[in-house]
Amino acid sequence: MSSDDAGPADARGQGGPGDGPAHAPWRAWRVGQRVVVRRRQPPGEPQPYTDVLGDLVAVDDDGVTVRTRRAGDVRVPGAEIALGKVVPPAPQRRPRR
Repeated sequence: MSSDDAGPADARGQGGPGDGPAHAPWRAWRVGQRVVVRRRQPPGEPQPYTDVLGDLVAVDDDGVTVRTRRAGDVRVPGAEIALGKVVPPAPQRRPRR
């Protein structure tokens, strides 16, 4: 690793804890990919993190927007992204019996 690397990242665009906007692996993600983003919660929340899973609909230097099944479009600012990676497509739903 060179001295200008801010933290670990692999070919899938996965970053490590402490990676902030200076090291933003989400910039390499493409709209339409399915991603999971571990988001930091504000201080005082019962859980320090929450996950956002869905299809990437927007990406820029300030963060990402993910379209989820439950909450619709969720904007995640880069400063709140603790981890993130591209994941495989959702499995096909089984037909009802």
